[in-house]
Amino acid sequence: MARVLIVGAGLTGSLCAALLRKEAPRPVHLTVWDEAGDSGGRMTTARSPYNPQSTVDLGAQYITCTPHYAKQHQSFYDDLLALGILKPLTSPIEGMVMKEGDCNFVAPQGVSSIIKHYLKESGADVCFRHRVTQVNLRNDKWEVSKETGPPEQFDIVVLTMPVPQILQLQGDIANLISECQRRQLESVSYSSRYALGLFYEAGTKIDVPWAGQYITSNPCIRFISIDNKKRNIESSEVGPSVVVHTTVPFGVTHLEHDTEDVQGLIFQQLEGVLPGLPRPVATQCQKWRHSQVTNAAANFHGQLTLHLKPFLVCGGDAFTQSNFDGCVTSARCVLEALKNHI
Repeated sequence: MARVLIVGAGLTGSLCAALLRKEAPRPVHLTVWDEAGDSGGRMTTARSPYNPQSTVDLGAQYITCTPHYAKQHQSFYDDLLALGILKPLTSPIEGMVMKEGDCNFVAPQGVSSIIKHYLKESGADVCFRHRVTQVNLRNDKWEVSKETGPPEQFDIVVLTMPVPQILQLQGDIANLISECQRRQLESVSYSSRYALGLFYEAGTKIDVPWAGQYITSNPCIRFISIDNKKRNIESSEVGPSVVVHTTVPFGVTHLEHDTEDVQGLIFQQLEGVLPGLPRPVATQCQKWRHSQVTNAAANFHGQLTLHLKPFLVCGGDAFTQSNFDGCVTSARCVLEALKNHI
């Protein structure tokens, strides 16, 4: 049975694993590694340390489906809607740009529930705090090293982490990437921003007429969401949660600053935008160094094959676009490329 390693437990990686389990021409042993402590990638959902039912989406806030992708990816949307993992977004988001025919969806249990669903479907062995450092060729297999523990061997490797992390990998992979491929990978660029999650005690009232609001007049804050309101979850036992996304210029300027200092700056600006906001009981500040792809790799249509025997392929939004449908497109392209090598 071929051993397949998928690096990255975000949307592309988890969906690659689920599609491989379902559609691979023969059975495979699937392993997923991620450097973080939980799955989700940029669709991560944080929990209050005082009440695990109080959650906040620190990455993607909602999913916008265009008429084109509603047809092309209908089965994916139908499955997630049928299981209640996605529901139509009905709460008011001020400043949202709506195009004709677009549909917006939220994940009632947080956007990371989508990733957890696909990982469960895949039956893969999922390992967290596994940061890949080297990829070497050993006897027609890939020997993959991580920061801690011994290296392991795989027949096929799928890399779905942000492109700068792929380019940092040591070992034989550094020499296997052709000059042309390297130029294409180096052309990929990302925006950077911070997200601040705020958790409140049960019974706290945040009195605003919207569930989310785009801010256009603040140098620091771009978007605010009352997360439980956005998902239509009101509970007397669970306090509200709020997420604040910064502007990209603020994120870039403060990218190498201490996260606690940045959190203080966001709080200062937030008090001006929402005066009288209660003090939270807990916070979580997330630095998104690679937030959204601003320039994707050209002409690679969802994946980039780096080596044929043994097979090594890259996938993710760097080869499509930074949204749900971009990741679905990439996962399907990776699957098609893999089918001939399993």
